[in-house]
Amino acid sequence: MEPLKGRAGAEAGPAPGPAAAGPAGTGIEAREAGGSGLARYAFRAMGGPASLQLPGPRNAETDTLAQRAIDEVLRIEARYSRYRADSIVGRINAAAGAAALPCDAETAALLRFADHLWRVSEGRFDATSGVYRRVWDFRGGRLPDAAAVEALRPLVNWSAVHWSDAEVRLPVAGMELDFGGFGKEYAADRAAGVLRSAGVAHALVELAGDLVAIGPRPDGQPWRIGIRHPRDAGALLATVPLADQALATSGDYERCIEVDGRRYGHVLDARTGWPQDLWQSASIVAPTCLAAGAAATLALLMGDGTRAALREGRLRGLFVDRDGAILHT
Repeated sequence: MEPLKGRAGAEAGPAPGPAAAGPAGTGIEAREAGGSGLARYAFRAMGGPASLQLPGPRNAETDTLAQRAIDEVLRIEARYSRYRADSIVGRINAAAGAAALPCDAETAALLRFADHLWRVSEGRFDATSGVYRRVWDFRGGRLPDAAAVEALRPLVNWSAVHWSDAEVRLPVAGMELDFGGFGKEYAADRAAGVLRSAGVAHALVELAGDLVAIGPRPDGQPWRIGIRHPRDAGALLATVPLADQALATSGDYERCIEVDGRRYGHVLDARTGWPQDLWQSASIVAPTCLAAGAAATLALLMGDGTRAALREGRLRGLFVDRDGAILHT
């Protein structure tokens, strides 16, 4: 990784060309990526900005490929968003304390992944912990009342969820299932899979800062991705070369509250309802975005356990601790 000052989140390279409307009626913004030989498609999904970069120039074929990948992201959002009453997650949550609902193969696979994260994190990650957002308001600037957090803890209990490949049931009214801890990364992998299945050998998929690189750039060089400094939005910690890899970052700087000099990030330890504060950010490169995102989130949650994993070589990436020290392994 090479230290570099500049704007975080975008690939280093020429300035993009002028924006144009994407495929008709889609709300997608398409542009030529400023002499790079790439066609860039910007859209919104999973609550944030997203983009695809494909070998250019932009034409009907790249428009079609981009639309297929974006449709896959939007399909996953529609199926698993906790904000949609008609989503699978919305229906499961509405039925909490009542009957089990049927479970398809895709949902069962995500439940298995949630179970894996719960086990390896020793309960720090829990797909039923979304109920804590009822008392955590990261836009209001105030901490929740400790008693209010404690009152929600009985609803956070992955071990009580009844699930199998055929059905799923939340046993207590008021419990919620939330795939938000890894849904974006799953969607990025799925979009990349759509492009790979169509024969695309070079592309970059980005969903709100989590990325999947398909091959290198068309010129054979790796994609160069900036990692944002967690305390200086105008600076990068480093640039990371990617080729057939994924990159995800988790940190305390986008949704947070600062009170009496202490920052409280949105990644909460499910066992307590409060965040760990030993790490400002963790960035992980892995074969898939799902693996990278999970590792980055767990790194924040594991506290001192992350330091031990770094010392023992069990975890690799770019980390910033609460004092601003940068660890690169």
